[in-house]
Amino acid sequence: MMRVKLTVAYDGTAYHGWQFQKNANTIEAELNRHLSELLQEDIQVIGASRTDAGVHALCNIAVFDTHTQMPADKISYALNQRLPEDIRIQDSRRVAADFHPRKCKSIKIYEYKIWRGTFPMPTVRLYSHFMYTPLNVEWMREAAAYLEGKHDFKSFCSEDSQAESTVRTIYGIDLVEAGNMLTIRISGNGFLYNMVRIIAGTLVECGKGRLPAEKMPDILEACDRQAAGPTMPARGLTLVEYHFP
Repeated sequence: MMRVKLTVAYDGTAYHGWQFQKNANTIEAELNRHLSELLQEDIQVIGASRTDAGVHALCNIAVFDTHTQMPADKISYALNQRLPEDIRIQDSRRVAADFHPRKCKSIKIYEYKIWRGTFPMPTVRLYSHFMYTPLNVEWMREAAAYLEGKHDFKSFCSEDSQAESTVRTIYGIDLVEAGNMLTIRISGNGFLYNMVRIIAGTLVECGKGRLPAEKMPDILEACDRQAAGPTMPARGLTLVEYHFP
């Protein structure tokens, strides 16, 4: 028996998120089905980040156990011949039998992209959220600075989350402008359900001038979802880096 780690990239547009669901197409279901057919045994992957419906990833992590004699580094080549074009394995390798991606320290980096213009741009419509309303990016940066560090992010978590603790650490939030595209890049030790999309929505409210940056500490202290801004649409969000320090 060996444990194999996969680095998985996918366009989440056509999927109902990562996690297996009855009567819905998910990334996890596709991996389980094609791995089971390839290796001729029942395979159930364990995912590191349970991304929501419509969210994308460059590097989500999954592990599974197998009796196969196929070398771990060759599984990626064989599996990619079977997977749909919007899912591709970037790396496969053998790891320790007790390696569990959700139970060890990690650093995740997400990017939320906003396309700003008079009209939408068709070529980026699946990977960014379109806004025609002007945003003051400096106000957004001021607000983002209050969120860095270790805090209780209950106000920035979906109310139906089942997380045991809502305390997380944000290592940094950068706002990068490149032409019409504004990218909110957030790194942390873990994220709650919808947390990045709610942070993005709250920063947008600051950028519109509807919410002063200095109100961010009050929102954190409130521990109330209603205190923060809206949840931004899923298509603008991508998991871009995953590290195990």
